[in-house]
Amino acid sequence: MIEVEGLSKRYGQFTAVDQLSFQVGAGQVLGLVGPNGAGKTTTLRCLAGIIPATLGHARIGGVDIAADPVAAKRQLAFIPDEPRLFDHLTVEQHLNFVARLYGVADWQERAQPLLDELEMGDKRKLLPAELSRGMKQKLAIACGLLHGPRAVVLDEPLTGLDPYGIRRMKNSMRRLAGEGVAIILSSHLLDLVEEVCTHLLILKDGRKLANGSVAEVRALYAADGDASLEDVFFRATGDSESLRS
Repeated sequence: MIEVEGLSKRYGQFTAVDQLSFQVGAGQVLGLVGPNGAGKTTTLRCLAGIIPATLGHARIGGVDIAADPVAAKRQLAFIPDEPRLFDHLTVEQHLNFVARLYGVADWQERAQPLLDELEMGDKRKLLPAELSRGMKQKLAIACGLLHGPRAVVLDEPLTGLDPYGIRRMKNSMRRLAGEGVAIILSSHLLDLVEEVCTHLLILKDGRKLANGSVAEVRALYAADGDASLEDVFFRATGDSESLRS
């Protein structure tokens, strides 16, 4: 469902992402992890068509994001860590606006279960200024999922959510995966990645260090089968000092 092939992104002489290739199949949840500056957000923005790749290809459902961005984006939801909302549109108007963009005629029927799942059923008439940081994030998630995407990209989606919101978001990711949606979850919260992800991609300095099922990556870097994902991360990225602390 999601294919990245030989993806590179350069800014002058600086290479942010270097010859990156990976796939995410239907129903898989890929955890994208790496230290700050590893190229995670750049990769996701190229994949979503927000910035152009220097080299390589990104495909959603077999459609190249550069060659046919509209068709590719109809299958995709990109939910960033910082919600981008319109100050003068209510929650309900945001959903209506997104529905018009994607041609979703039954948006009201689709919106209600999403709002209920995200505990926003009573917030339909509120403006962004009247929402908490977590509620704004929930609105961005609802807008992203309204058109029924087959691929979902989440960049630090739990920012600002309280424990109830975090649990519901985990359940939402599991539900989507169970419905055959391909998901990429980029997060520094390794406990979250370990809990919900089926596959793992570790980046450092724009390069792929490991890619495979969580069990495969754990076996590659763990001294024993009981090592935590945190230990695997530090071994993969070469942070021996953190392992000793």
